[in-house]
Amino acid sequence: MTIPQISVFLENKAGQLADITGILSENQVNMRAISIAETADYGVLRLIVDDASKASSILLKQGFILTMTPVVGVAVSDTPGGLSKVLGVISRAEIDVEYMYSVFGQKDGEACMIFRVADTDALTELLEANGISIITGEELGLH
Repeated sequence: MTIPQISVFLENKAGQLADITGILSENQVNMRAISIAETADYGVLRLIVDDASKASSILLKQGFILTMTPVVGVAVSDTPGGLSKVLGVISRAEIDVEYMYSVFGQKDGEACMIFRVADTDALTELLEANGISIITGEELGLH
């Protein structure tokens, strides 16, 4: 169970983020999660949106360079140590987390974290075997 993530490559110049969020807003695309990382030369904007196909099509037409990546949404207890428990399970299985970030809001008192790993199936099986809930795209309101 993966969730489609859009990664947009940005020039390091003022207004790029505002342009993208404005384009999505004008086209009624709702963001569920956002993360931005940067280097000296460029930035990478990672997005979970309610309609990834629509958003990627619109952004491509506007000339943005992007990729689609499968990621895993994980329910994390919103208590001290909740994330540590999940990361401990992943670490003991020697699965490398390439990156992670959180989703806007909560569901039933739990936070939702997005994980990018090389083998999403192995991560999903591991977490389910350890009683850790996977969040589906439908639960996040994705189309």
